[in-house]
Amino acid sequence: MNKKFFKVNKEFLVGMGFILPSLLGFLVFTFIPVLISLFLSFSSWNFMEGWGAIKFNGLTNYIRLFSDEWFINSYKNNIIFTAVTVPALISLGLVIANIINKYIYGGAIVRTMIFIPYIASVVAVCTVWMVLLQPSYGPVNQMLTTLGIKNPPGWLADFKWSLPSIMIIYVWQQVGYYSIVFLAGLKGLPEDVYEAAKVDGASSIRQFFSITVPLISPTTFFLTIMGIIGSFKVFDQISVLTQGGPGSSSSVMAYYVYRTAFEYFDMGYANTLAWALFILVFLVTLVQWKMQEKFSNE
Repeated sequence: MNKKFFKVNKEFLVGMGFILPSLLGFLVFTFIPVLISLFLSFSSWNFMEGWGAIKFNGLTNYIRLFSDEWFINSYKNNIIFTAVTVPALISLGLVIANIINKYIYGGAIVRTMIFIPYIASVVAVCTVWMVLLQPSYGPVNQMLTTLGIKNPPGWLADFKWSLPSIMIIYVWQQVGYYSIVFLAGLKGLPEDVYEAAKVDGASSIRQFFSITVPLISPTTFFLTIMGIIGSFKVFDQISVLTQGGPGSSSSVMAYYVYRTAFEYFDMGYANTLAWALFILVFLVTLVQWKMQEKFSNE
């Protein structure tokens, strides 16, 4: 009995030895900071004044959210950004991947070309796009002018066009990654299903919607979840291109959290904003999981 106990105990200790580094890393770098962030969200703290300046203020920060125009606009912009970019990336990525898979032989060069924007420096990409979309002498507006459009958009400098401009740049930069992942999924689909569909007289479009789209749904679900999370974390493009402007027209939650924490030094309210963002991402992801579960059962 004692030998069996010591054997089980030894196996337990060995197992704990393997997971202990990861467990400690999770506790120190994830779990404890999350708890601290939750506590700070109920406080008022200018971190430039040190730890002693932390003052508990209850629900004041959360009540403040509902009257904060920058928060409301950033929240709305984030939802619009996600609702536009994720479906665009999924649809464009799948279409491009299907074209490469079926109609381009030896597509290594093409795959490399469409993937380069994804791995390129965000600052470099945004700088190029700032030149292209410059309202006065940018190539895009010059081309639109030659086509007869008298008042082309101001793009990044325009209150109405700043957010759509960032969406276009974001989709252009990310679509290569989605195409490559979809292409890997398409390579694993059974060819006999397509051969049977050809025998039955199904067109290429019918095969795409009736065979490819349903069979590739696990990859689609994965990319949708990752796309939603990534769209709510978008920061680099906003910071380089518009700094949330003009006004708050292109501000999103991640940028507003950064601005509140490191420009206004209001760390308590910044943590409240971070938790508001977490709640939004959690609810959207939960709805996505429920929808996936419903479609899987059907």
